[in-house]
Amino acid sequence: MTARALFDQVGEIIRGSTPAALGHPHVQVRHNGVKAWFGDPAPQHEHYEAQIIPADLAPGARAHAVEIGFHAEHRDEPANDAALTRLLASEPGWRAELGDDPVTGPFLGRGTWRRISETWPDLALDDTDAPFEIGVRLVDYIRALEPRRRGV
Repeated sequence: MTARALFDQVGEIIRGSTPAALGHPHVQVRHNGVKAWFGDPAPQHEHYEAQIIPADLAPGARAHAVEIGFHAEHRDEPANDAALTRLLASEPGWRAELGDDPVTGPFLGRGTWRRISETWPDLALDDTDAPFEIGVRLVDYIRALEPRRRGV
């Protein structure tokens, strides 16, 4: 299975598993990942993403890793800090849902962006369960963070 095919399947899981109360998720599949967001159809600077990243960005990885979680990628670093700060205010609630794996702070490979995400070192991308595992975990992030991101 190609990475594009894997993330096409992850996109279908996002579309089919995101709670209807959150609205329609916009999904963008790329050759190395998938993004999902709500609201405006244009890609948003605050979004959920699963993507393949180089091993040197993920502790314990030898070949690659899959990063899964939330990103704030505004041009303006203070806007990214504000997005993360809003979510950190409700950390006990989303931690209860997501567990200890999410890491908060600077984006992997770009220090001006922010993230709440986890990495899965050397995930077998051709495993038939990989799209399901990635998709379900990304939807976990959407369920836990999106209502808090919106302040509802």
